[in-house]
Amino acid sequence: MTDTRALPGMVPSTADAPTVVGLWKRSEPMLLGTGTIALVLLLWELVPHLVTLSAGTKLFFATPSQIAVALWKMFYTGSIWHPLGVSAAGFGIGLVLAIVVGLPLGVLLGRSRTMNAMFDPFITAFNATPRLVFLPLLLLWFGLGMWSKVVIVFIGALFPILINTYEGVRNSDKLLINVVRSFGAKEWDIARLVVVPNSMPYIVAGLRLAIGRAVLGVVVAEFFGSEAGLGVIMVRAASSYQVDVVFAGLIIFATLSLAMTGLVKMLENRLGRWRPQLSNEN
Repeated sequence: MTDTRALPGMVPSTADAPTVVGLWKRSEPMLLGTGTIALVLLLWELVPHLVTLSAGTKLFFATPSQIAVALWKMFYTGSIWHPLGVSAAGFGIGLVLAIVVGLPLGVLLGRSRTMNAMFDPFITAFNATPRLVFLPLLLLWFGLGMWSKVVIVFIGALFPILINTYEGVRNSDKLLINVVRSFGAKEWDIARLVVVPNSMPYIVAGLRLAIGRAVLGVVVAEFFGSEAGLGVIMVRAASSYQVDVVFAGLIIFATLSLAMTGLVKMLENRLGRWRPQLSNEN
């Protein structure tokens, strides 16, 4: 038996190179993204030491270390948990309702010309109308509590999911649909076996857009018409010039968006493994 253990002074085999290269390729996006964030935070922290700031500018400026201290105090004292729970509840309920309504409706409108002709004018009109226009009516109808926030999030997240699902259904492979239909498949089987899997990239893109719209809906609702939530804390902190607390709330909202987008990306990779182009990339 030949001993294949490396001896001192031996040059590593070139067979190990692909493993190192593959590891670098897999971790390159994460390393580049993390490195860029770290560089931006470092430059941000050094701004007061590199640039002379006026007294007025210092009042509205906060360094990452000050923001980190504000975040730590908010979580350590527990003052953030209730507002964060209120914001997360409004975000989650509204987004789930948008998915539950938007996905089936998008498939239905994409498969039925009659339904599409009936509802397309309403969808186009509501989608083209700024969401802020609905805010006074929603506050009058649902009050300043949770449900006005849920409805605002729902309206903001519904149309990206609905429209992207509709486009995905309309662009499904007609040949595959005809093949499945030739074997006696019903409309439900066609939607389940062909239409929805082919529409998955469009649906995922709609979900990613919907997450951003949902977070925006929470912020708008809490800025202009809510009694509790993370946005309310940010408004009160801004009125008392607590810039570090405002940035802390912004970071929490951004982290929520990034976490949800990461989950959608994981879902996209898992559901899209059957596609050749995704398989080659992975």
